[in-house]
Amino acid sequence: MTARTRTDLLLLAGFCAFLFFYGLGAFGLIGADEPRYAQVAREMLERHDWITPVLGGQVWLEKPPLYYWQAMLAYSIFGVSDVAARIPSALDATLLVIAVYLFFRKFRRGVEVDAALITASCAGVIGYAHAASMDMGLAASLAIGMLAWWGWRENGSRTLLAIFYLCMAFGMLAKGPVAPFLAAVVIASFAVSTREWRLVLKTLWLPGIVLFCAVSLPWYALVQGRNPQFFREFILEHNLARFSTNLYHHPEPFWYYIPVTGIALLPWIVFVILAFVESVRAWWRERKSVQTEPDLELEFRIFACCWLVVPVVFFSISQSKLPGYILPAIPAGAVLLADYLLRRLERDEPVSKLLAIVHALVASAPVVPAMVIGFIVMKHGLPGGRPIVFAIAMAFILCVAIGLTLVSRFRLRMLRFVTLIPVVLAVAAVLKLGTAAIDQKLSTRPLAMELASVETHKLPVAVFGASREIEYGLAFYRNQVVARYESGNVPSEEHLLVAPTTWMDNVAHQAAGRRVSFLGHYAAQGVDYYWVAAAGTTR
Repeated sequence: MTARTRTDLLLLAGFCAFLFFYGLGAFGLIGADEPRYAQVAREMLERHDWITPVLGGQVWLEKPPLYYWQAMLAYSIFGVSDVAARIPSALDATLLVIAVYLFFRKFRRGVEVDAALITASCAGVIGYAHAASMDMGLAASLAIGMLAWWGWRENGSRTLLAIFYLCMAFGMLAKGPVAPFLAAVVIASFAVSTREWRLVLKTLWLPGIVLFCAVSLPWYALVQGRNPQFFREFILEHNLARFSTNLYHHPEPFWYYIPVTGIALLPWIVFVILAFVESVRAWWRERKSVQTEPDLELEFRIFACCWLVVPVVFFSISQSKLPGYILPAIPAGAVLLADYLLRRLERDEPVSKLLAIVHALVASAPVVPAMVIGFIVMKHGLPGGRPIVFAIAMAFILCVAIGLTLVSRFRLRMLRFVTLIPVVLAVAAVLKLGTAAIDQKLSTRPLAMELASVETHKLPVAVFGASREIEYGLAFYRNQVVARYESGNVPSEEHLLVAPTTWMDNVAHQAAGRRVSFLGHYAAQGVDYYWVAAAGTTR
């Protein structure tokens, strides 16, 4: 290993450690999915069952097992915690960054560090590297597989083609058949764009197919054998019905993923758009020319464009939309931009003032909400006075510095450095200034701690009118099944009850004939908690 390589790896390790691992436990698990997935992994570990996902003691077949397996290993090493629950995504993001670096070092030498750091610093990658979910596992598997596939196409290495099939198997275990499906559509779209009609057939390599089946299908066969309802619940309901209907109540307009993709590609979105437009124009000119020799450089750009567009279009058609679905497209944007930088740096082209200004504005703008994130989370708006003035002043200084650097003699050679400064500042600001507010407002961890402080021995917990986020959050942080009054699951023994503050009369009515004591109010999420006596206990 050369000194340059060691320096590159140390640099990437430092950025990955800060962007992906630092502050993993600064705030608790948020939303309904994070604590739910984390709890499934815990229950599988407690049951020593690596096949059937279980939640609250009941079979839960919504997702494949790769994240659960990773979390189970993390729990085994570090103990069960919200930090351990998020380690799999942070590791997957790190593997993605390393793969991008190695790919460019092999096939597009000169911008390998830029490519890796651009990938690492995309807002979508940073955000989902901190989430206990399947999205980063799918994105990393698909991205590494697509890079390996292109490497095979360029140099014919069967090893790389085998890696492609292996990654598709991991993607299948990460989130189901969507991984090989997206890969197939990307490759087919590229084949059509370049008129290489036989490329899809050439990709169908029998040893690779055998490898894919050997890695991905055993779990599917085993879980189906143990749970005959698996095919109906997982394939028909949580894949086909989720795509074709609004069964799970996540409706969004068709254009939803256009702004979501733009946000996920911050702070690089301006240059990604420029690289995409230039690539499409070059492809269109090439189609009209009489050139017979293939342009490998242009074809790689078209491949990256297909990889970027296919997930956006596919999930835009879906009737159920969540932000994380678009994550598989984000590495493609980073790869496309890195290739654009390589070409521009080789020609040492200047940066237009307009482009420098727009990029500087977009790159520095996230610093403002990052520095006042606590107020935004708690008050749902921007603060006045010194905080917002200071944040805007900081963003303005960064904007001027980025713009002046890009139009100076350094040009694009300093793009990576000056753009990473606001990224680091924004992440640091969120972790330093916003974690307390995020924890109180969006996580159930503080509420679980309050409940633990008022009980002399561990009691069952129920919710009444509370959100799913609170229900699943309490289930994880207390490691117990949380009953829900609305479903008729009213514990007969004494228990703690969490309900919205406005539901006090409903609580009194529901617990008629049982003693109820008000214990406290959790203002950040607008809920009260009560002690409810065992059934048959008079007031």
